[in-house]
Amino acid sequence: MATDKVVVVTPTMSYEGKQALEYFVGVSAETVGSKGLCAQLVVIPPGGRAAAHLHERHESAVYVIEGEVVTWFGPALSERVQSRAGDFVYIPAGVPHLPVNISETEPAVALVARTDPNEQESVVLLPELDELVHSSGPLT
Repeated sequence: MATDKVVVVTPTMSYEGKQALEYFVGVSAETVGSKGLCAQLVVIPPGGRAAAHLHERHESAVYVIEGEVVTWFGPALSERVQSRAGDFVYIPAGVPHLPVNISETEPAVALVARTDPNEQESVVLLPELDELVHSSGPLT
């Protein structure tokens, strides 16, 4: 669906991604024929978290719109960063990561952009990292 026109996508439809989070459809190869990027909204429910994963060969940029998130990262998810509304987070290609909403009452909402135009193609799940004590909690 390649196009040479400017396209508006209203994120009214959502789906559950491989990472076990709700994504709202945005700009992607699937929606507008994008060739080099994907941008969509993600919601992490109160106390929720993603499945441990990485994006092969694709960088990610996250802008936190609402809430506060701890992102565990690295080969054994042993490092962490904390972000809140108004922060940008950069995740290099191939880096294992797992975001956790640290609020038990409010959802975390973020804009996620990747250099992969496909919504889920480069997602590689890492179930062996899901059970690490420091990142455990309800998998949404």
